[in-house]
Amino acid sequence: MSGLPPVEPLADEVVRLRPWEESDAPELALCLDGDEEISRWLDMIPQPYSVEDALSFIGIATSGDGDRLFAVTDAGTGRLLGSVGARWDEPHEVAEIGYWARADARGGGVITRAVVLAVRVALAEGAERVWLRAAVENAPSRRVAEKAGFRLEGVMRSAHWNPRLGRRVDWAVYSLLPGEL
Repeated sequence: MSGLPPVEPLADEVVRLRPWEESDAPELALCLDGDEEISRWLDMIPQPYSVEDALSFIGIATSGDGDRLFAVTDAGTGRLLGSVGARWDEPHEVAEIGYWARADARGGGVITRAVVLAVRVALAEGAERVWLRAAVENAPSRRVAEKAGFRLEGVMRSAHWNPRLGRRVDWAVYSLLPGEL
């Protein structure tokens, strides 16, 4: 929620969550531009992805509108690994988690760790429900959800038109409630 101090800890021994900074724009563009997996599943991310696109995102991420959008970095080196965030509903009771990892950071569990930290932030800020959605065919994203402790609620059939795939996709819907993490 806007105006709330950061919830600690925002790091573990592997990853650190921190606010986005304008200086992240070149590296953010490098992470997203032309990445086939991100392009396939996150069709709202422009492709090609420019530094200007990154600056626009960072402006939104730091606007103080109540959502929590974090850069995921290596806890030791500070290298940008990806992004995780919680978008809130209007009464600020339910948070939706979203995430991505740069290509060379996938498969090692760093985004799962970041999701757990982001969920802790959302729960500390009063979330009564935390949920996420992933395309049914996006096995890596679904694995992150499951390893982070989310429970599969079901599948929303034909939930979204993905213009990059040229077809509608089904979404797997996951949730986590207070006391389940």
